Amino acid sequence: MSTLLIKNSTLLVLMDDARQEIPDGGLFIRDGFIEQVGPGNILPSTADEVLDLKGYMVLPGLVNTHHHFYQTLTRVVPPAQDANLFNWLRTLYPIWARINPEDIYISTQTALAELSLSGCTTASDHLYLFPNGSKLDDEIAAAVDFGLRIHASRGSMSLGESDGGLPPDSVVDSEATILEDSQRLIECYHDSKPGSQVQIVLAPCSPFSVSGELMKQSAVLAREYGVSLHTHLAETEDEEIFCLQKYGHRPVGYMQEVEWVGEDVWFAHAVYTNEEEIDVFAKHRCGVAHCPSSNMRLASGIAPIKEYRAAGIKVGLGVDGSASNDGSHMLAEARQALLLSRVKEGVTGYSRSDDPARKLMTAREALYLATRGGADVLGRNDIGSLESGKCADFFAIKLDRLDYAGALHDPVAAAVFCHPIRVDYTVVGGKFVVKEGRLVTIDEKQQIQKHNQAARRLLDL
Repeated sequence: MSTLLIKNSTLLVLMDDARQEIPDGGLFIRDGFIEQVGPGNILPSTADEVLDLKGYMVLPGLVNTHHHFYQTLTRVVPPAQDANLFNWLRTLYPIWARINPEDIYISTQTALAELSLSGCTTASDHLYLFPNGSKLDDEIAAAVDFGLRIHASRGSMSLGESDGGLPPDSVVDSEATILEDSQRLIECYHDSKPGSQVQIVLAPCSPFSVSGELMKQSAVLAREYGVSLHTHLAETEDEEIFCLQKYGHRPVGYMQEVEWVGEDVWFAHAVYTNEEEIDVFAKHRCGVAHCPSSNMRLASGIAPIKEYRAAGIKVGLGVDGSASNDGSHMLAEARQALLLSRVKEGVTGYSRSDDPARKLMTAREALYLATRGGADVLGRNDIGSLESGKCADFFAIKLDRLDYAGALHDPVAAAVFCHPIRVDYTVVGGKFVVKEGRLVTIDEKQQIQKHNQAARRLLDL
């Protein structure tokens, strides 16, 4: 048994139902779980390890609900810099076809390093192509070695160009192979217990890269084993046209057709939905991974997040792939979500109402999406807030920094409104992943060198 005491934090942000923010607060942690939380006078005075965080703000670990770790290897590829989604994919598929198992391991650790330095403690990744012997196992091994919690999505593409899909035939797999490997991964790695480090998700890539039969069979398999389902949906108008022409339904209607609605399902992007489709999400308790930076980068549009939240739909944030965001910074994504929501409010005229402040997303609401919202989307009740019995997942920011000068009357808002920064501490299950601003489990300089070498090989540089 091991214990950790966090004491004297200038502000402890719990993100609990009461939205408590405790000055001079702390945490007492035993074996990776929070045992006590509150002001210092109620906590034990000693532990196996004691960290005094006077001058720091402590917040729950951020939860990333959609990513493609391998894409850190192909940031800002010139032909894809100014392309929409379909052309962006057509440019990058041939490059991604060169990826090998070592690339998956390296890129996973790079993405997790970026995420952890931005306060993220749980990440869901969507890996949907497996060239040259690559497996989801490579990603899982990298995550376990690094120390972040991971929801590893066994993605898939089975509908190549010759069958009317978007991806080239060289990067698709047979449906029998996909389903067999999905079952193997669940039986080998999935852990549903509180505090689990690894969970498996079944995630056929998109309506334009897999068949309806694979969608149906993946849903059957996932529900047999009690794992979640995830896919891209309604990301662009091109996808809407594709679904209408190939399946005779808009994207959400197609999901209903293949039995992909339920509280065990969450969709990435969900930009193009109407009122009726929003009602479908709400009725069936589907979740949404909101990816504002990626949606802006690819000119996909602005998701109706205000409407989703008003309907009671679960919404979390996703940094999305680092070739459509070019970074993996969760605090930056919370900031982007807040700012983009305000752009939409202004465009639709809400900001000209009598009381515009009531219409706008607040900094604390953006942080909610990045913590509790993400936990809800992933179906986890053991993360997302700092409460007794929950995982000891949190991050700390030193407040005495140039970035926050003039903003310390409200440090919580400063974490979102001010320029995104590197955090000083990130702790997952009571174990340090970032300490005093430095990565604990990998050497950052060596990681950069390995990563750039792999990227140069992929791009033939």
